[in-house]
Amino acid sequence: MSLLQKGEEPPYELLLLADPSMQMLDSYLSAALVYLFRLENKVIAVYVLYPLDNITAEIKNIAVAETFQNQGAGKLLLQHAIESARKKGYKKLLIGTGNSSMGQLYLYQKMGFEPTEIIPDFFVKNYKDPIYENGIQCKHKIQLIKLL
Repeated sequence: MSLLQKGEEPPYELLLLADPSMQMLDSYLSAALVYLFRLENKVIAVYVLYPLDNITAEIKNIAVAETFQNQGAGKLLLQHAIESARKKGYKKLLIGTGNSSMGQLYLYQKMGFEPTEIIPDFFVKNYKDPIYENGIQCKHKIQLIKLL
């Protein structure tokens, strides 16, 4: 795992898998740490760790290239994010996902994140085009937290 270096282009193709709004991506990327997972010099996964305050960070984006999904890369990214946040002194780690993200909700809870809040119509209000996953419209943001 390596950090995106200053001047290096973020892997937008991957980031857009998890957050389909370039405007939203640009709103948080410059203030965050972007971690890249490479395989044979190709970035196949990414996550974004965003500081909220001195004790809380948020995983703003976590994505795995489609050909590498369902092979454990997401779990590795989460483990790395948890350890990175812990080493940086954070006491809480947040992650949010949509109501339609069944696989992500399962993984996050399996990794010790607990649901804390539902933000109604978050994706309807903040994204121009409707988002569908698993045959369900993604409308509400489900916020989860892990105490470190």
